[in-house]
Amino acid sequence: MDNFNVLSGSMGDFLHIPGANLLNRTAAFYNWQQARRQAGLWPYGRSTENGPHSRCLARTDDGNLFEGVNFASQDYLSLSSHPEVLNVAIETIQRFGVHSAGAPAFVGNTSLSLALENKIAEFLSADHIILYPTGWAAGFGVIQGLVRSNDHIVMDKLSHFCLQQGARAATKNVHFFRHNNLEMAREKLEKIRASDTENGILVVTESLFSMDSDSPDLKALQELAHEFNATLVVDVAHDLGSLGENGRGHLELQNMIGKIDVVMGSFSKTFASSGGFVASSQRSVKEYLRYFSSPNIGSNALSPSQAAIVGKCFDIAASGEGVALRRKLMNNVMLLRQLLNDSHFDTYGEPSPIVSVKIASEGLARLVSRCLPTIGLLSNLVEFPAVAKGAARFRFQVMANHTNKDITDGADFFRMAMAIASIEDETLKSGAIESAEQRLKSNDPQLETS
Repeated sequence: MDNFNVLSGSMGDFLHIPGANLLNRTAAFYNWQQARRQAGLWPYGRSTENGPHSRCLARTDDGNLFEGVNFASQDYLSLSSHPEVLNVAIETIQRFGVHSAGAPAFVGNTSLSLALENKIAEFLSADHIILYPTGWAAGFGVIQGLVRSNDHIVMDKLSHFCLQQGARAATKNVHFFRHNNLEMAREKLEKIRASDTENGILVVTESLFSMDSDSPDLKALQELAHEFNATLVVDVAHDLGSLGENGRGHLELQNMIGKIDVVMGSFSKTFASSGGFVASSQRSVKEYLRYFSSPNIGSNALSPSQAAIVGKCFDIAASGEGVALRRKLMNNVMLLRQLLNDSHFDTYGEPSPIVSVKIASEGLARLVSRCLPTIGLLSNLVEFPAVAKGAARFRFQVMANHTNKDITDGADFFRMAMAIASIEDETLKSGAIESAEQRLKSNDPQLETS
C-alpha cells in the first residue's frame, strides 16, 4: 500500500462494515491499520517502560523502543510518582490487600472509599458522592442511570464519548447543540417543551473540553436548564484539581461551586488513579444511581489502594503544595503555548493543561507523528473521527514537573518534526502531480477513476 493510501481514510470508515460474519468484518480495519503501522504512521497503542514520567522510555505498539520528553500522559499535577502517594499505596496494600472483591452495593466499599466520598463532598461543597470504577463508567452511568426512554437529552456536540454513549443507551431522544452555543441549546429546549411537558430533560456539557481547551458559561447553562425544568450534568474530568487557585477548576473560576445540579468527574487526569464519581446535593440521587446505574451495580468497587491514592491526591490538591503545583503547571502551560505560537503554530482555546496544536491535514499530521519518536517527543495525534475532518491536531498534555528544558525541547522537537514532515508532504504531492501528468499525456484510462 503506497503513502497516499496510508495518509488517507480514517477509523470512521470501518465503523459500519457489511457482512454476515462479525469476526471477518474486522479484517478491513486491520489491513488498513497494518499498512499504516508498516509505514511508521500508526502512532497509537504505545506504552511506557517505567511509568508516565516527564521524560520516559516508551515502545511503539509493534515493540520498538524510543526515548523522549513526554507530553502524551495525563498526570497534570505529577502526582503519580509523588512520594506520599507511593507510600500510601504500599501501606494500603499491606493492610487491605489488592482487591475490593465486590460491587459497592455488595460489600465492595471499604472505610477508605467512604472516606474518599467525604473528601470529594467537602472539596466540591456537595452533600453526596457515589464512586465508579472508571471515569468512563461515571459519565456513561450517570446518564444511563437517570434517563429513561421517553426522556430527552440536550448535549453539547463535543461532549466526551462516554457521555454520548450513555445518552444513546438511555433514549433515542438525543438532541445535540453546537459547541458552547447557548442559543442553540435554548432552541432545542424550547422545541422539546413545546410538545412534551411530562418527561425529563438532561442537559450535558463539560467544564473543560479536552480537544479544544475551552469552557461553557456554566451559570448561564444552569439557569437555562432550570428555566425549562431540566437537569444539568457537568463533566469536570480535565480541570478538577488542576485549575483554579484552590483546584476546583471552572466551577471555582466561574463561581459555581455547589451550584450545579449534578457533577461528574474522573480520577485519571489529576488524581493518579482510575475511577470516577458523581456528586449531587440529594441523597436520593446517590441511592438511585447506586442501584439503577449499571456500571455501578455491575462492577467491582474501587480497590482499597485506588481509594487511598485518590484520597491522598485530594489532600495534596487542597493543600499549599497543591497551590504551588498548579502555579508551576500553569507556568509550564504558558511557556509551551508561547514557544509554539512564536514558531507560528496555532493553539486551541484558553490556557489549561491541554495544549492542542492545529495541523488540519490528516496526511501531514500522520507524517509529523512518524517523525516524533526518532526526534524524541511523545505527543498524541488526534484525527477524525475524534475531531472533525480536516481538523487534525497534536495534543500536548502538560505536567507540573515538566522542567523548562522539557518545555523548550518539546516545542523545538515539534518544530523540527513539522519541518521534516512538510518537506515530505510536498515531495509526495509533487510526485502525485507528476504521475498524474504523465498518465494524462499517455491517455491512461485509469486516471479518471484514481
